[in-house]
Amino acid sequence: MRYRTLPDFIIIGAQKSGTSSLYSYLSQHPQLVPSFKKELHFFDGGLHPDVDNFEKGEAWYRAHFFQKRNTSDNRKAFEATPSYIFNPLAPQRISELIPEVKLIAVLRNPRERAISHYFHETRRDREPLPIMEAFQAEEERLRPLIAKQDYKNEIFIHKSYKSRGLYHKQIKRYLDYFPMSNILVINSETLFQQPDDTLRRVFQFIGVDAGFTVKNLKPSNMGTNKAKIDPDVYEYLEDYFRPHDEELYELIGQNFGW
Repeated sequence: MRYRTLPDFIIIGAQKSGTSSLYSYLSQHPQLVPSFKKELHFFDGGLHPDVDNFEKGEAWYRAHFFQKRNTSDNRKAFEATPSYIFNPLAPQRISELIPEVKLIAVLRNPRERAISHYFHETRRDREPLPIMEAFQAEEERLRPLIAKQDYKNEIFIHKSYKSRGLYHKQIKRYLDYFPMSNILVINSETLFQQPDDTLRRVFQFIGVDAGFTVKNLKPSNMGTNKAKIDPDVYEYLEDYFRPHDEELYELIGQNFGW
């Protein structure tokens, strides 16, 4: 275990926001070495309700990264598990194991993210309700699970459409354990519209050659949604997210124009 490195930075989220694409882009940089698989689900315990990855310990986590045998090795390790930003237990767990780690949050317009998440679940036959009913039922579904801190429950994981878009609350939890200088927040729309400039910011943030050009900028793991969305759904989400977006902008000092 002592030869296996811990990550220098982690892409913590958000789900359905472009983390797979960013993981792919960064993996092309010669100084960056990704984990042996993208989503390790260590600090959130994993997606299986009966198996807790966090209880497997540091040795299990380190086994997913490359061996670093000397201090002259300037490569940096990283992983990407987009549920880390949403799981309330993850910030403290990360800080206790890797207190100096840097964190990258890729955030998508929460309205579009919620809709994409809904169709992701319906494609897998995990959501029987129509879209508006599913959004309106969310608080009632999640309330008892949050009260019990049952964050590995399938309902908490799969039916948290709106809750995952409350970015202000999630970033603030990380600020209880990390300085803002250790957190880079990226607008996913900017990542795809201005990939070169965005990646340059990321490279500078993590401390590698910012002049490197990523050649393959094809988006990864992009879901398709050809269903027509009722305007009432957008209006409902607009009213719901507007005050939360304003809190986020004030917290991070950026306005994404959502």
